[in-house]
Amino acid sequence: MSYTKNAEEILISQEKLSERVRQLGAEITRDYKDKKLILVSILKGSVVFLADLMREIKLPLEIDFMCVSSYQNSTESSGKVSILKDLSRDIKGFDVLIVEDILDTGLTLSYLMPMLLDRNPESLKICTLLDKPSRRKVPVQADYAGFRIDDCFIVGYGLDYAEHYRNLNYIGIYKELK
Repeated sequence: MSYTKNAEEILISQEKLSERVRQLGAEITRDYKDKKLILVSILKGSVVFLADLMREIKLPLEIDFMCVSSYQNSTESSGKVSILKDLSRDIKGFDVLIVEDILDTGLTLSYLMPMLLDRNPESLKICTLLDKPSRRKVPVQADYAGFRIDDCFIVGYGLDYAEHYRNLNYIGIYKELK
C-alpha cells in the first residue's frame, strides 16, 4: 500500500516549489538588507518551507518557532487557536518575518499578529508559502506569498492530514478514499 495514495494528484511540483522559494529568498534578501531579521516559523507545517527559505536568504538572520493549532486532525479549521509553544526569545527591536505554510481563514495570524506586535518588534510581516484567499474569514494579507491556490485540502512539503504526508517533496491534493 502506497503512503501517497490519498495525495497522488500533484498541485505544485518539487521543481516549482524550489524555484518559487529561490525567488522569495531573493525578494526577502533585497527587502531586509541592513535589518535585524528573525524568521518566526509557525510549526509544524512551515518547517520544511522555513528550512529551504532561510538557505535562500543571503543575509544574517535568526530563527525561532511558535506552535499553534487550529485544525485538531481535521480538514477544517476549528476556528479556535491554541498556542502550544511560544517564542523562546525576545523579539523587541527585530524585524520579524512570520513564516507560515498556508494563509487560509486568517484566524491564526489575526490572533498572533497583535500578540507579537505587543512585544515591540521593529517590524512585523508575513511570508506564506500558500495563499488561499477564497477561505479568508478575517482580513489578513501576506507580504510575501509563494502560490495562490483554490479551495482544496492540500498536503506535502510540511503540510499534513492527521500528521501524515508532511514528507512529500511536492504539494498534493488530499482526497478521502472510500
